[in-house]
Amino acid sequence: MIPSRLQQLLSFLETAPNDAFTLYSVAYEYLNQSEILTAIKYFEQLKSLHPEYIGTYYHLGKSLEKIKDKQAAALVYQSGIEVARKLKDRHALAELQTALNEVLFDD
Repeated sequence: MIPSRLQQLLSFLETAPNDAFTLYSVAYEYLNQSEILTAIKYFEQLKSLHPEYIGTYYHLGKSLEKIKDKQAAALVYQSGIEVARKLKDRHALAELQTALNEVLFDD
């Protein structure tokens, strides 16, 4: 039997539990399987261990929006905006600003 993508990623994570790309991949795979709370757990872990892994903020914020926690999502987007400015990542900055505006002003 061929292991699932998630099983493979989790085995990689056992070998390198703090690897940013593997944590991101595991979180994203859970997100794709609609296991939002588990995805959030891994995105939070990634943000804690690798605060400059900029892609985390957008997907963590969107995951929080899916569970109707707009306040937490806004805080994540704001944190990501600060990191994007620090990294001078204009693309991420624009994405995060748009996401923040949407969560604050769309009903």
